Amino acid sequence: MERTFKEALRLRRSYYALAPESPVTDAEIEEILRWSVQYVPSAFNSQSTRLVLLLGAQHGRLWSLVKETLRRIVPSEAFPRTERKIDTAFAAGYGTVLFFEEEAVVRTLQQQYPEYADNFPHWSEQTSAMHQLVVWTMLEDAGFGASLQHYNPLIDDEVRREWKLPATWRLVAQMPFGRPLDHPAEKSFEPLDARIRIFGDESDR
Repeated sequence: MERTFKEALRLRRSYYALAPESPVTDAEIEEILRWSVQYVPSAFNSQSTRLVLLLGAQHGRLWSLVKETLRRIVPSEAFPRTERKIDTAFAAGYGTVLFFEEEAVVRTLQQQYPEYADNFPHWSEQTSAMHQLVVWTMLEDAGFGASLQHYNPLIDDEVRREWKLPATWRLVAQMPFGRPLDHPAEKSFEPLDARIRIFGDESDR
C-alpha cells in the first residue's frame, strides 16, 4: 500500500481474528523482514536482533507447541478457552514472526564496554522493540492483520529445539499475522498534554 510513515503508524493495530491468506507473495514477506533487520538501528550498531519466519505447517507447528505447553500448566476447566483463543486468533493466521535477541552479542559488548555493562540488556530489548514495530507496521501496510504475543519464556527451549536454533538466541516475542477478519474497536487516547512536556524560550514559539 505504501502509505506515508505517519499514516502507516496510525493504522497499525492488533488483530485477533485472522484467516490463513496472504495479499502478497512469501518472497515479499521475507523482504519485509530482511529490510527491517538491515535498516532498523541498534545500540553500538550491535545488530543483535534475530528473526525467524514461520509459514504453512511450520506456523501451525508453533501454535501446536504453544498449546501443548499451556495444556500442562493451565487448569483443565480453563484450557478450552485458552485453546479457542490460540486457534482463532493466532494459529488461524498465515504465518508468525519470532523475534529473538542474540545474547552472545550482548555479552561481548558488556565485556568490551564494562562501563555500560548494565545497560546493554536494556538496549537489546529496545532494539528488539524497534524491530517489532517496524515489522508490524510493514505487515499491516502490506494488507495483513497482526498482533504481538509473549508466550516466552515458557516455550523458549521447545522453540529452539524444534527449529534447531542457537542456545544463545533468546525469544522475545511472537507475531502471528494473516488476513484480518474484523476491524479493531476505536482506540482511546490519554490527553497528550499529560504525556508530553515542552520546554523552550517563549520567543521560539
